[in-house]
This record gives sequence, structure tokens and C-alpha cells, in this order.
Amino acid sequence: MDLPVQTELCKAQTLDELIEVLHRLFAEDKVSVAEIQTLMESYESNPEEWTKFAQFDQFRYTRNLVDKGNEKFNLMILCWGEGHGSSIHDHTDSHCFMKILQGNLKETLFEWPGKKGAGAMVKKSERVLRENQCAYINDSIGLHRVENPSHTETAVSLHLYSPPFESCHTFDQRTGHKQKVQMTFYSQFGERTPYLQFRKRTTEKPKGYWFLYF
Repeated sequence: MDLPVQTELCKAQTLDELIEVLHRLFAEDKVSVAEIQTLMESYESNPEEWTKFAQFDQFRYTRNLVDKGNEKFNLMILCWGEGHGSSIHDHTDSHCFMKILQGNLKETLFEWPGKKGAGAMVKKSERVLRENQCAYINDSIGLHRVENPSHTETAVSLHLYSPPFESCHTFDQRTGHKQKVQMTFYSQFGERTPYLQFRKRTTEKPKGYWFLYF
């Protein structure tokens, strides 16, 4: 049985408060997807609070680590230049929450390809997420691609992944063929990641046991 949503915990006035409440929620053995999404939606984007984490790259979107969540989640800010977008990808059995902090992002949802990965991938839906909206996805929902549809404005989004993951699969839209890719951070805690550390991989698994429920 699902536990009742603790509504007094589901509001955050500042980014620091959001992080504090997330730590409290993830200290429990069970964490509600609805509760996390409600909490993230409650935070009204304030650039003064997150600009220090928002580092852009001229050629691609960036992943900037904000908080490691006691190894139970990663909170990061993704920065999308004009026209930047991701590949179609999965989430390695993790839960993904995506809140728009600035601009708009287009999310295109796809069906999983057949086992042989033959043939064009099937599009399920498409939507544009606007400032302060929060979306949720996991692998049972499908695969998605995220992109900044604007060619004149940048976009910034806040992402929570639980449990954290360091690799995922990307998919070719024309063939359904997948390949494993390693994930890296462009910056961590507001500091640009050194090149060697940027390339470093770790195989440690998250500590402890918990799960998210609906």
C-alpha cells in the first residue's frame, strides 16, 4: 500500500530548500514518485539560485552536477544551447524527473524497438515543456529524446535521477540499433570538471536499499 503523501514536505521556496527536502525524503526506505514530482514542481525557478551551476558548451548540451544525494540520487542542471538536443535514450532502470528552469524543451517519447532493433522507431507522443513544469519518465514508459526547439533562446533544466547511473543506451531512430554510452559531468558543484576527471569512470554501486513507488 502506498503511504500518504506528506504534503508539508512537498513545497520548496528555494533551491537549497529543495535539496534539503530531497535528502529527507530519500532517507526513507520508500520514496513516492508523486511526492518527488510535486516537490520539484513547487520550486519556482530563480536564476539567482542556479546560475552558478549552469555552464554551457558551444556545441552540445551539458550535464552539471549539483548534488550527489548521499548516493541515492543525482541532482543536476542541464544546459541546452540553441537547437541542442539529446539522442533517443533509456534511463538504465532509473527514475528520471525533469523540471524546466528556463526556456522550453521538447520531449519526444518512443516505443522500445524490437529485440533485433530492425526498422524505424515508433513515436508515441510529443510535447513541449515550459518553465516550471516537471516531467517524469522511467524505462517502463518508454524511451525519449529531449531538445531545445528554439534557435534563438537557450534552455535550462533541473534533473533528478534515482538511483544514479553512469551509462545508458542511445538508439538510432532509423534502425532502432542501440549502443552503450558512458555519462560524464561537464561541471560538478559549479566547478568545471578537469579533463582527466571528466573521462574517469567508476563502477561503484549506490549504497543502501530503497525504492520508489507510485
